Amino acid sequence: MTPQRIIGILVLIGGVVLLIVGVNASHSLADQVSNTFTGRFTDGTTWYIIGGIVVGLAGLAMIVFGSHGKKA
Repeated sequence: MTPQRIIGILVLIGGVVLLIVGVNASHSLADQVSNTFTGRFTDGTTWYIIGGIVVGLAGLAMIVFGSHGKKA
């Protein structure tokens, strides 16, 4: 396994953790009140969810395309 794929796995895990933190934060009292009155979550929760998705996709891309075109 190449070092880039190992780093990709770690980045993917980091993205999943960020996404879980964001989803858990969306169930907090502050976010429920914000969602009730404004129809959206707080900025922090939104950034955790978006960041988790972006970082997770970057990690997945590193895993899939990590050694593309290189010969071992």
